[in-house]
Amino acid sequence: MTKSRDRTDAAQGIEGVLLANRDRIVRFLEVRGAGDGAEDLFQDLWMRLTDRRTGPISDPLPYVMRAANNLMLDRYRSVRQSELRDKAWGEASAAQSPSSESAMISREQLALVESAIAATGERPARIFRRFRVDGVHQRDIAGEMGVSLSTVEADLRKVYAKLAEIRRQFDAG
Repeated sequence: MTKSRDRTDAAQGIEGVLLANRDRIVRFLEVRGAGDGAEDLFQDLWMRLTDRRTGPISDPLPYVMRAANNLMLDRYRSVRQSELRDKAWGEASAAQSPSSESAMISREQLALVESAIAATGERPARIFRRFRVDGVHQRDIAGEMGVSLSTVEADLRKVYAKLAEIRRQFDAG
């Protein structure tokens, strides 16, 4: 019984530190290079720290800041690995040119995907392109289009469902 209470007390302590220092932590993440992604990283930090089984922490704010720093280091490593992997893949794929048959199949599949996206409607298709192609945040898209964030999310789900349907067709055929 004591262990579950200790877990609850520790989690509430960390949550209290996160809440009380939220702006400071987000600012720290922004300065460390997170930019617009600082809010998302703060949420990741929250999840990591509150899901762990920890005992009492004597100095919780430095603990949280160290965890935020480690999160940023993980992010840098991930980005670096991704860039190296993309570079290697790009070099490998540049050496190989697709056959005319696979190029034709790819063009046909692309046409099917484009028509499936268009079939969801003008607004969902536009939202999808702004989010997935242009890399615009959902909240910004909602502001641009004068709709709620939940509308943007619903439209994206509609397009994703259509794409999943197309993918199943590709996998079956």
